[in-house]
Amino acid sequence: MRKIILDLAVSLDGFIEDENGEIDWCILDEEVLEELLKLASRIDTVLYGRISYDGYGNYTPADTASDFEKQFYWQINQMHKVVFTRNEDFNAPGATIIRDNIKDAVTQLKSRPGKDIWLFGGASLISALIADDLVDEYRIAVHPVVLGTGKPLFSNVKDRINLRLTHTRAFSSGLVGLYYQRS
Repeated sequence: MRKIILDLAVSLDGFIEDENGEIDWCILDEEVLEELLKLASRIDTVLYGRISYDGYGNYTPADTASDFEKQFYWQINQMHKVVFTRNEDFNAPGATIIRDNIKDAVTQLKSRPGKDIWLFGGASLISALIADDLVDEYRIAVHPVVLGTGKPLFSNVKDRINLRLTHTRAFSSGLVGLYYQRS
């Protein structure tokens, strides 16, 4: 069965966005992009909430972006995209849109043949899939910044989730990668 992989940046104090919804504090250097390219080789499907899809579902890096960044987004833009929204007017050509029965839809996606699935975001979708115990692997990139306020990573988790640390990685920028699987 395919795995749902949550690969996400978080501040040292546990926020995935600052109070204005910004992620400009995230480090995206060549070392981080190499790690993301490794992730991209494992996946063939990306899960987005509607707002995250609007921002990143068809993102194209600037001409001045690094070759790594261009390669990464080129790979991601070739993958199957699934957008979760309750907005009846929303349309995303080429993407699968899921408006209800999230748990059933994700369970079906996991049972189909293919590579693993990246849970990109947003926060509501991440919270829903964590609450439904559908996330198999947590790849958390802890950035060396304290935001003080913002949107927390684990906002609506009501039950304990036991995880097993598989490995860690310290990046030269000060970012620390924590890699867990469900126990």
